Amino acid sequence: MLLLAIETATRRQSVALLAEQTVLARSEEDAEGSHAKKLIPAIDRLLAANKLALRDLGGLAVSIGPGSFTGLRVGLATMLAFRSVTGLPLAAVPTLEAMAWNVRGAAEAVCPMLRARTGELYWALFQWRSGRLERLGEDHVGSPLMVARCIHGPTIALGDGWEAYSEEIIRCLDPGAAIRAAPAEAMAASAVSVGLAGLAMLERGEAAGATISPRYIQRAEAELKWTRERKQKEPQFRKPAMAKQ
Repeated sequence: MLLLAIETATRRQSVALLAEQTVLARSEEDAEGSHAKKLIPAIDRLLAANKLALRDLGGLAVSIGPGSFTGLRVGLATMLAFRSVTGLPLAAVPTLEAMAWNVRGAAEAVCPMLRARTGELYWALFQWRSGRLERLGEDHVGSPLMVARCIHGPTIALGDGWEAYSEEIIRCLDPGAAIRAAPAEAMAASAVSVGLAGLAMLERGEAAGATISPRYIQRAEAELKWTRERKQKEPQFRKPAMAKQ
């Protein structure tokens, strides 16, 4: 199958063309705040350079989050429009799941992380078993400490969240937990991995249905409660009252 894949969940925009497991072409560029302006031209350039049109494709794959709200909306709207015009099957690939394909076949657990709000990350845990990727838990959003609490054995970390908070995560790890960084070339979210994951989904008959929404991850109630309680325990300092004149 000839497949077009896009990744717009981060500031980095990625587009790829795959023929089964073979990468025919890819485009990577910084598109922070400008996915709406850059995505269609990037797709047009990639198709034109390979003398292809949308009608020549056999499928589509798109990253659906978590990640940048604007980037995800632009990417999903674009691929839904392509599906409407062509009737091609569309794979809606969770972003963190796609990132785990960056280290396909790894022996350790895999923990992709993306930056979320200030001081927080999106993350999930996966494991490769017998050539198939298995999810070890749901997608989460929270502090580096919460990430560290989920690491219990040998783990590979990747993503801009790891790059931003690796030192803090390592400091918070429990005894016996071990974590290492993925190779530099496997660190970023990539349309190639979206495409590989998407091909596997389509082969299993998991094409997206009529309605698709971006995958926005909300903080768990337990994490919200923990944050509120921690803030309540922090000492409160008041400014000294001004003396009356």
